Amino acid sequence: MKIYKSKIDWWLIIPFLIPIYFGIIEVLKHNKSGWLVIVATVAFVVFMYRSTYYIIENNTLTVRSMFIVYEKIEISSIKKIYKTRNPLSSPALSLNRLAIVYNKYDEIMISPEEKVDFMDEILKLNPEISVKS
Repeated sequence: MKIYKSKIDWWLIIPFLIPIYFGIIEVLKHNKSGWLVIVATVAFVVFMYRSTYYIIENNTLTVRSMFIVYEKIEISSIKKIYKTRNPLSSPALSLNRLAIVYNKYDEIMISPEEKVDFMDEILKLNPEISVKS
């Protein structure tokens, strides 16, 4: 079993800095609810990062992202993998992504930190996959 964490684009954290900023302002006004905003926002960012990962085990790719995405893909069903910077919502914390085309019409975008190692592992299990740069 190999686990790959999602790469993270730190600039994607910027929207989360806004509630932290307002939380700090509230704390400086001696309003204790500001701490709740800060802690909740930081906890969400940490949870998002720690719960977005990809597992290769027994010819299966499992994609996890928080409590929202839990996808199991048979590696033998993968047809093509290509690099993309598509900004559509996906279980990836970076825009430096891999799109995985599987089954007949299914596609998912992921962003493993170790892309080369990830691709090597997938291709070991299914050398028929078409890889596009």
